[in-house]
Amino acid sequence: MSSSMQELLAQSSFDSLREGSIIPGVITEIRQNEVVVDIGGKSEGVISAAEFVDLGELQIGSTIDVFLEKLEDRQGNPLLSYDKAQQKKNWENILQKCTEGSIVAGRVRAKVKGGLIVSIGVDSFLPASHVDIQPPKNLDQYVGQTYDFKVLKINLDRKNIVLSRRELIEEQRTAKRRALLDRIAPGQVVRGTVKNITDFGAFIDLDGMDGLLHITDMSWGRVSHPSEVLKQGEEVDVMVIEVNREKERVSLGLKQTKKNPWDEIDRKFPVNAKVRGKVVNLVPYGAFVEIDEGVEGLVHVSEMSWTKRIAKPSDILKVGDEVEAVVLGINKDEQKISLGMRQLEPNPWDMVRHNYPVGAHVRGKVRNITTYGAFVELEEGIDGMVHVSDMSWTRKVNHPSEVLKKGDEVDAIVLDVDVQQQRISLGMKQLADDPWTNIDRYFRIGDVVQGTVTKITSFGAFVELKDHIDGLVHISQITEERVEKVKDVLKPGQVVSARVIKIDRDERRIGLSIKAANYSADELAAEVASYDHIKDRGDLMNLGAIIDEATNK
Repeated sequence: MSSSMQELLAQSSFDSLREGSIIPGVITEIRQNEVVVDIGGKSEGVISAAEFVDLGELQIGSTIDVFLEKLEDRQGNPLLSYDKAQQKKNWENILQKCTEGSIVAGRVRAKVKGGLIVSIGVDSFLPASHVDIQPPKNLDQYVGQTYDFKVLKINLDRKNIVLSRRELIEEQRTAKRRALLDRIAPGQVVRGTVKNITDFGAFIDLDGMDGLLHITDMSWGRVSHPSEVLKQGEEVDVMVIEVNREKERVSLGLKQTKKNPWDEIDRKFPVNAKVRGKVVNLVPYGAFVEIDEGVEGLVHVSEMSWTKRIAKPSDILKVGDEVEAVVLGINKDEQKISLGMRQLEPNPWDMVRHNYPVGAHVRGKVRNITTYGAFVELEEGIDGMVHVSDMSWTRKVNHPSEVLKKGDEVDAIVLDVDVQQQRISLGMKQLADDPWTNIDRYFRIGDVVQGTVTKITSFGAFVELKDHIDGLVHISQITEERVEKVKDVLKPGQVVSARVIKIDRDERRIGLSIKAANYSADELAAEVASYDHIKDRGDLMNLGAIIDEATNK
């Protein structure tokens, strides 16, 4: 056959190649990323390897159907597609067996905007919202995977099929959920996967439905956050606590799969037993110590030391510390254990009665002053208290700060010891005799005495005499003239001479008169009588009122 004849034949076969049709082609070469196909045209076409499921199944010399998109591209080569030929062939095929609502198998080919392209013989679209129950953040993981899908929509004009994987999963879950709700019962132990963790608990996927494991049912012990106990994705055995079939809810418990440590608590931790544990929480009133899994005891701040003044537990402890303690008491119903740390040390108060017997003379430093007295430190952690009324036999002490200040060294006598209440009562005045028992030795009516003005009130003035005994000059006893204001005539610190005109043993008070200092015996008798009259009238002018007024000031 002449060469011109061959060309004519080639020309005629080339002319029969119609764009948009499916034609046979022979594989002439298989490269790494492409397959070369001869369709009997002027030149060979190239098809991307991505259009074939498995290059290993192809053989050189075998014939395949290809779709002719263009006879010649810019380089003069035919533009071919194996995939489109399959699609075209499959489209008629698919329509016969595939209807809306039917289930088909397909392979995810590629990720596109808004979803995935799935090949079910023809390319279909799987929207991202229909990939799974929870729309996945990353769609790349699905490419290349094969799944079952539900056909949502078929658009014949546009040759467009929309699929859903989510609806299929939901239907399967509904069926599984019904089956699970039918067979599940409280008390059963089931296996599940931690789906997600919240502040109040965790949702456990029981393969068919989610059950709620509340934070309070995770452990017999303290749980601050569920993430301390569980990790997302881990498998756990949980007990079914409650099933609500109408609301399709299941409550689960993790601690219920373990023995309650409180059941045998008194056997394991009897009172007076020595225990060891870890500080798990500090509060203003004490420290919680975990002495066993799920078992915490409270060491009250008052049980931390016999003698140290602990303002708050965090001064001596921190979370995570290992400590030893003694069991003081157990309340099984309320799941409470009282612990003590100081019981591990000897109680210095046991020796107090021996070291500080009543009547003993002691010396110490003023540690603190209150409105009613002063605390004196006798040894580290052991204080005695001098009440304001035990500071002086003779002075009316309104506030301890009039006599003492913090840091002063003081001598005192032990008046009382209460080991139970951990109190020692001290007295300073008891170091000396009470001058009022023998007041006649010091003062008699009619005596002229000297003293210093210590306090001024609206009704008179206090004058300190010898041995710290206070006397009182009534306003009427200052001068012969009428006195409007005491402070106009007398000043604190002023030394005055006065006459004793009244001694009141019961009230422990001495009445003085400055104006009577130079009186004769008769004048003095008259003044004493008038002074008694002042007292007997019972009005504000009496001695008691003056002292009370001074006290209030």
